[in-house]
Amino acid sequence: MKDQKTISLPVLHSHAAGIDAGSRSHFVAVGQDKDDVREFGVYDKDLRDCALWLKSCGIETVAMESTGSYWQNLYDVLIASGFEVLLVNGAHTKHMKGRKTDVQDCQWIQYLHSVGLLTGSFLPDIDTEELRTLYRHRDFLRKQAAKYINKMQKCLRLMNFRLDVVLNDITGVSGQAIIRAIIYGESDPVILAGLANSRVRKSKEEIARALSYNGRKDYMYELADCFSIYHSYMDKIDACDGEIAKLMHSQIVKLGKPQTDPPQLDKPKQKKKNSPKIPLEKLSWQRNNEVNLMSIKGVSHSTVLAIDSEVGLSIGKFPTAKQWTSWLRLSPNNRKSGGKVLSSHVPKGSNRVATALRMAAESVGKQKDAPLYPFFQRILQRKGRCAAIIATARKLAVIIWNMLYKKEAYKPYDTAKIESQIRDRQIKKINKLLSVFDIKLSEINFALC
Repeated sequence: MKDQKTISLPVLHSHAAGIDAGSRSHFVAVGQDKDDVREFGVYDKDLRDCALWLKSCGIETVAMESTGSYWQNLYDVLIASGFEVLLVNGAHTKHMKGRKTDVQDCQWIQYLHSVGLLTGSFLPDIDTEELRTLYRHRDFLRKQAAKYINKMQKCLRLMNFRLDVVLNDITGVSGQAIIRAIIYGESDPVILAGLANSRVRKSKEEIARALSYNGRKDYMYELADCFSIYHSYMDKIDACDGEIAKLMHSQIVKLGKPQTDPPQLDKPKQKKKNSPKIPLEKLSWQRNNEVNLMSIKGVSHSTVLAIDSEVGLSIGKFPTAKQWTSWLRLSPNNRKSGGKVLSSHVPKGSNRVATALRMAAESVGKQKDAPLYPFFQRILQRKGRCAAIIATARKLAVIIWNMLYKKEAYKPYDTAKIESQIRDRQIKKINKLLSVFDIKLSEINFALC
């Protein structure tokens, strides 16, 4: 039996530490011996003691692994103390079996970091992080409000008020007027139908036929409660929009951004129902140094808010468009072995910016005047709608990166030029096939113009 040889990796970071952050305590390792590991609490004094101990050990760089938000306070203390801190993905540190204790975890993190096998996760600057907090809170409120819309639809349906059949949206002007009248005790179908706006496509007679109350008082109470809670959430969303506008304006002033007005678009974009009720186009234009993301066809107010709050001023952390689209999980994750591509699927995972860009891509697929519409249709015909949305979202991501990183104005795709290039490629392909198989035009059964 041959002697087994131990292969040691070169140490790239000789002054590295590893931290396994938890909810009640943090385990910190500065080496692989038993005495090189200490446990610290989560109070402010404990965090500062941790930073002092790392300083006394000569540590310069720290890798931290955590679940949830337990890492944030310790991260702030370490950054303020002058350490280089990497927040690493738990999936990158737990691929070895047998390391099931906190002590072994922090030692394993310290080892991986010392040999340069860990990379840090993306973390935005403090200004973007503050905006992100408000944006995610707004998104949470919006999702909670949507739950009560579903509950109102259920209550109406079980009381035999079929507003969901005659109205596209029960939270619109007509739907809210009818629901409010129902809660206040009105049950006459004709009177309720008369509250519908004149722009509703269904006739008053058909709306009246859909509104026949069956007398269930339990569902009536639930409807009234859900209606009240829904409107309280909508009021909170409006208040949150005001805080977002106030924060963005204060950041523009603090960072010395230009306080100019954006140029008028040829076709002003209409705000949708869930769009923030603030002058977002102007605020985004100023915050991004006079770059107007709203000029992109398909990009809405909600898309711009997602980009500004999730990445915003930290777009410089992605030196290339490929790194940007890879972080968004919009580029294929090619897996090759033996020169053969085993898989090229887009990686799984949720990303709020990518979700917003996918929604924008769907909007592009419905706008025939959008420059990316022909591209969307070509991918749609070849690979289906899902692939078309992802590919178009990636195109939009590259455009946005060029605008924010290079401070360029939006340059729409020259559709006619692209169509001409595609036509030329198809002609070359056909000529090549005719040459390879020695096909004469007289053998082909079609009429030549």
